[in-house]
Amino acid sequence: MRGWWQELAGLVLPVDCTGCGAARVLLCAGCAQALSGAAAGCVRPSPGPAGLPVVYAAAVYEEAVREAVLAHKERGVLPLAGPLGAALAVAVRAAVRAGGAGRELVLVPVPSARRQVRARGHDPVRRIALAAAGRLRRAGVPARVAAVLRHVRPVADQAGLGARERRENLAGALGARPGGVVRLPPGARIVLVDDVITTGATLAEAARALRAATAAAAVAGAAVVAAPPGSFVRNRSTTRTEQRSCE
Repeated sequence: MRGWWQELAGLVLPVDCTGCGAARVLLCAGCAQALSGAAAGCVRPSPGPAGLPVVYAAAVYEEAVREAVLAHKERGVLPLAGPLGAALAVAVRAAVRAGGAGRELVLVPVPSARRQVRARGHDPVRRIALAAAGRLRRAGVPARVAAVLRHVRPVADQAGLGARERRENLAGALGARPGGVVRLPPGARIVLVDDVITTGATLAEAARALRAATAAAAVAGAAVVAAPPGSFVRNRSTTRTEQRSCE
């Protein structure tokens, strides 16, 4: 009921721009531009956790972008899934170009804990992934979403945890859903997707869980809507390893 009401309210009630407060528009032109993908690039937290695939982000996680992500995730502004999904689609295409060719493109969303889904009334990453897949299909790219991962043990709230604490908190926390890996055909291009990357611990754990579940399909990379400005590889002096991973 909560999710249904949020969806209806977001469609019929007047809103202000999520990013800057401009009247009666979900996102004004300026804030929409921040989510256009013009700032897309390869990102790598420093230090990056072991097993983290190559990650591409569509936007910088600040100001209007941060407000849009949080409004969708925490305040249930569900129509924002459209522009956020469009941004994610840009990052997915970059990840696929880096990851090589394959027969099918499958977006695997990082799973939310059940208690978070209940509290929010929706699964924000899955909703954005579905919007991204739809955008890719309309552009002629065969893409679908496969929610094959789940939490297999409780984890603490990540807020306030440092990089090492997040890695320890998430170690072994994800696994494949029963029968989930059969939805990942051999040769598929698998892209892990999330809304935001911070330390990279969540995406690294998701990649580990997929590799443990199946050897038939390889992770081509990961894509997120946004990343902190300091994590974009182009914004800092890079090592040769980082340069090669983003080529």
